[in-house]
Amino acid sequence: MFGTLYGVGIGPGDPELLTLKAVRIIGECPVIAVPGRVKENTVAYQIVKQAIPELDQKECLEIDFLMTKDAKRLEESHNAGAEQVISCLKEGKNIAFLTLGDPTVYATYIYIHKRVQQAGFSTEIINGITSFCAASARLNQGLVEQAEMLHVIPASYQIEEALKLPGVKVLMKAGKKMPQVKEKLQELDCSVMMVENCGMENEHVYMGVQEIPEDAGYYSLLIVKEKE
Repeated sequence: MFGTLYGVGIGPGDPELLTLKAVRIIGECPVIAVPGRVKENTVAYQIVKQAIPELDQKECLEIDFLMTKDAKRLEESHNAGAEQVISCLKEGKNIAFLTLGDPTVYATYIYIHKRVQQAGFSTEIINGITSFCAASARLNQGLVEQAEMLHVIPASYQIEEALKLPGVKVLMKAGKKMPQVKEKLQELDCSVMMVENCGMENEHVYMGVQEIPEDAGYYSLLIVKEKE
């Protein structure tokens, strides 16, 4: 009998935000998978280890994802990662793939999930607390109210048209595009807040576009609201 692949959302950074189900599934699986070459260096592993100290006793698949937009290289990377997972599933082992935030929201994991699923193996997604909900809670305010629309936008792509949408905009994964993102936001009459490394030891909160550093880390999330 083949194993099952679980895509486990572990939340944005605070180990106390792991759900009871995530902790149970991780504990029951003999194998974990992490996005990175060395498990100890991955943020996902570091977070979960704080909640599940015996994590280091489990077999671990280290899946090396490329950070590129080159379609061919990405395809090769995702195929290779899926093969690692499938090889383990064929041995009858269940795998908990540790995924920051929620696996359904801009998660690289989902590319592995789809390939494993298409190959005929059992898969299941375990939801985690999303980064934008955690960031809004950290700011001690609601995210959307009444009839407000919520738009979740990948900020490393073109955002000009998306910023014109009515309602609240969440900008994720700005990365190296932060200078360009700041430039576009400065053109708008809006309220901008950013939480960097939400729930982690090196967390920072920035109020206003001017405060946001152009070299902000990868785990930075912006919330853009229309001024009242």
